[in-house]
Amino acid sequence: MDDINMRKRKESQNGSTSQGMILKTKEEKPVKATVLQKDVGLVSGICLIVGTMIGSGIFISPKAVLLYSGAVGPCLLIWAACGVLATLGALCYAELGTMITKSGAEYSYLMEAFGSIVAYLYSWTTVMVLKPSSFAIITLSFAEYTSTPFYPGCTPPVIVTKCLSAAAILMLVIVNCLSVKLASYVQNFFTAAKLLIIVVIVVAGIVLLAQGKTETLSNSFDGASVSVGATGLAFYNGLWAYDGWNQLNYITEELKNPYRNLPLAIIIGIPLVSICYVMVNIAYFTVMTSTELLSSPAVAVTFGDRVLYPVSWVIPLFVALSTFGSANGSLFTAGRLAYVSGREGHMVKILSYISVKCYTPAPALIFNGILALFYIIPADINTLINYFSFAQWFFYGLTALALIIMRFTRKELHRPVKVPIVMAGIMVLMSCYLVLAPIIDKPEMEYLYCTAFIFSGLLLYYPFVHHNFSWTSKIMKPITMHLQLLMEVVPPEKTE
Repeated sequence: MDDINMRKRKESQNGSTSQGMILKTKEEKPVKATVLQKDVGLVSGICLIVGTMIGSGIFISPKAVLLYSGAVGPCLLIWAACGVLATLGALCYAELGTMITKSGAEYSYLMEAFGSIVAYLYSWTTVMVLKPSSFAIITLSFAEYTSTPFYPGCTPPVIVTKCLSAAAILMLVIVNCLSVKLASYVQNFFTAAKLLIIVVIVVAGIVLLAQGKTETLSNSFDGASVSVGATGLAFYNGLWAYDGWNQLNYITEELKNPYRNLPLAIIIGIPLVSICYVMVNIAYFTVMTSTELLSSPAVAVTFGDRVLYPVSWVIPLFVALSTFGSANGSLFTAGRLAYVSGREGHMVKILSYISVKCYTPAPALIFNGILALFYIIPADINTLINYFSFAQWFFYGLTALALIIMRFTRKELHRPVKVPIVMAGIMVLMSCYLVLAPIIDKPEMEYLYCTAFIFSGLLLYYPFVHHNFSWTSKIMKPITMHLQLLMEVVPPEKTE
């Protein structure tokens, strides 16, 4: 009898335990793989493209195109033509991005087409100079626009702008490290803010046109430049305003349904920016003559003073918001490039690690932020980025060439989007021109120094990447371990 009672008691205990385990399993959330999550949808993708492309340039100094084109008519045509060229380039990237669904944009495509060395030189130049210095310049612009109202009649002290810039860098790094969704929401909000002020400027321009303010636009081709060199420089400056059309390719792995959303975001985002640029310029010309526009220190502010008074203060406010959104987009994509190059062994491994709590590439984001803090220290980093800018177009051209080469060498790859090969050819030719134009127009030793820096990466490539000597692993292993414990990050899991 005692044995039967004991058996029943055990069975009841086992039953309750198993039921408890079932209930506990039901309550537990599914465990995510430690990889970057697909949290970026179509709207966030469009906002990343638009928000990064539209910085402060169209509001402050859209004058270089007018200066070199010589008249209003050619100026507007060049703005539109630059939009078409940017769209062609982005469509080439749409084919590459849906064919090679890896984050990192040019880095992944150059690796696939040309091999390790070319991809390494790209990541070396972009991760160490182009991305962090660009991030630093945008935050410095934000700091200037934010601090100017507090110093009426004079320029804000340099220490104030640099401290504000550093604060913006730290804030954005924290936001991006905490959550991909939070960073996307920040991007969406600030993109909506800059589109709102563009709508205000465009509607004001349409009202003025309806009132007959067409003096500047009536003889729009008078005084147009016929020089091939000057027209080329106008295109050069116009295309720089469109830079950022490739941003979504840096985060392909985090994009929901990339085969649909990547090309769709490009098709919607870049024509939207093109229309904004042309319409905003038309609005400016309803209020200012060509001479007034060229002499204005901040074109949108002058427009606001003449048209939106007494609420003209909204223009500098929204310019500040615009630059902050651009800085967020710049950091968001820069972190992914450092992450992918670390994963491939071209940067230190810690950069490819992911936060176990937030599922963000925290080490790569922090590394980019630290470099940006160093870049805000010099007196003038605009000079540095201007000289390195030709390298960016060199890599754009090389990526378009990679598309052409892979049409013949990698025929087996699935291509959900396939563009006419002529588009890639046009991109290669335009890139060659944009690399050579500034050097031929004004040859300087600085271009040689920049080229030397790019190839100096090979001095690190052979000992640390190609040969990967055992002593380098012995040095890096304890450093990586301590940083891993400090930041609570782990290597990404391999998922099929």
